[in-house]
Amino acid sequence: MKKWFPISLVLGSLLSSCGTRQKADLIIQNATIYSVDSSFAAAQSMAIAGGRILATGSNAAISDAYTADSTIDGSGQFVYPGFIDAHAHFVGYALGLQKADLTGTDSWESILGRLKEFAAAHPEGWLIGRGWDQNDWAVKNFPDNSELNKLFPDRPVVLTRVDGHAVIANQKALDLAGVKPGATLVGGSVETKNGKLTGILIDNATDLVTNIIPPPSAATIASALDQAQQNCFASGLTTVDDCGLDYQMVNLIDSLQRNGLLKMRVYAMLSDNPANFSFAAARGKIKTDQLNVRSFKVYADGALGSRGACLLQPYSDKPGWSGFLLSSASHFDSVAATIQKMGFQMCTHAIGDSGNRVILQIYAKYLNGKNDLRWRIEHAQVVANADLRLFGQSAIIPSVQPTHATSDMYWAGDRLGAERVKTAYAYKELLQQNGWLPLGTDFPVEDISPFKTFYAAVVRKDAKGYPAAGFQMENALTREEALRGMTIWAAKANFEEDEKGSLEKGKWADFVILNQDLMKAPPEKLLATKVISTWIAGKNVYQKK
Repeated sequence: MKKWFPISLVLGSLLSSCGTRQKADLIIQNATIYSVDSSFAAAQSMAIAGGRILATGSNAAISDAYTADSTIDGSGQFVYPGFIDAHAHFVGYALGLQKADLTGTDSWESILGRLKEFAAAHPEGWLIGRGWDQNDWAVKNFPDNSELNKLFPDRPVVLTRVDGHAVIANQKALDLAGVKPGATLVGGSVETKNGKLTGILIDNATDLVTNIIPPPSAATIASALDQAQQNCFASGLTTVDDCGLDYQMVNLIDSLQRNGLLKMRVYAMLSDNPANFSFAAARGKIKTDQLNVRSFKVYADGALGSRGACLLQPYSDKPGWSGFLLSSASHFDSVAATIQKMGFQMCTHAIGDSGNRVILQIYAKYLNGKNDLRWRIEHAQVVANADLRLFGQSAIIPSVQPTHATSDMYWAGDRLGAERVKTAYAYKELLQQNGWLPLGTDFPVEDISPFKTFYAAVVRKDAKGYPAAGFQMENALTREEALRGMTIWAAKANFEEDEKGSLEKGKWADFVILNQDLMKAPPEKLLATKVISTWIAGKNVYQKK
């Protein structure tokens, strides 16, 4: 009997363990699962229950500890945390899906052709379009509205530049807005030629016409947001940071989410205006499983492409012109004081080296050295070498978009000159200031694809494979850094690193399954990566057909 006792004890233990395996809702097995935890560990299997991760581990370890009604055979495919776009314009992108798409046009003539087609299909109301970029044309000058006036003498037209910092409007729209030659305003420019309006409005001047465009209905917005989230899910995105919303839109997003009509998780930054500050003061921070409202988006200057970025020295291709701040430095100081008092996060768009310096100095005044307030500078695109250290000294977070570098590289040197461009798009140096760096796209300014973000960050080339040796490769990120920037560091920039951004026990089961390994695929194949499926809280929100 003594000889058999240990064996019977082992058999009893095994039978007992089989009967007490924990119940999961879903098990994924036979996959390469990148946890993106502190050790960057990989696993084969993952168990999920109640929308959260129970455990990751080997196939054997998970099958021994868990049972589930639903099991997915990963078939060797690759699982990553759901991608988080740390800087986007989700609502703007959604509404833009219903406007004339002018991206990729190579001339003013091609824009007019697209617009005529769009007008034929949409015969009533304002003609709205977005996506043109004169830097992509053979003649890189701003157009004028003479042809628009001939084509559409009685129908208002407003076409927004790809970066959102300039528009061209026809005379009908200008008349409705009351815009006259010689109009001046802080932080904006109404362009004229020979005393006549050209239709070009830059930065704050764009509001003169965009503010009178009739707003879409709530039903139209809801439909547009649904289409936008489907496109995001197909790209592997599970959270988007929407940079600059009014409180009414935040309330609509919250309502759609609560009613199950919007599944996308949103980190919403309120726009810098009095009504939104009053809303935030009354409501405080808003945090649900899907919505996080605890920050304000502020604009320091314009864009480099439209020469609205504020530079310390004049533009190399426009002597005597240095761009401008969109508001006075005293305004930014006042806003920082208000945001600090409220305990909110300040996120400021700053492109030029002067714009960055002004904001860095104001931030430093209120942050008082090292802190965990995570105030962000969005873009941090052109930073003077002497100012880079200011990010680390006050724990200011640079939030960057790698595809800006590979889009702008064709002409950035013309704007900045050979020396100044060396400290532009300096992502590696910015990463080193705090040891982490959130990444985004700025869509619809850039393409929505996280794979283009990854490729631009690591390979520093555009989708055409240009330049052959990469653009300023000293500032390329490693693959691990780029993936962290799109997941756990983006979550950290949103104060959400304890609930998402990595595949760890207790966190939301937000993940994406890909057809190839971002960590090992040859550089030339990275852009061919396909999303097999996307999951939020353990629920399938996208499945490749």
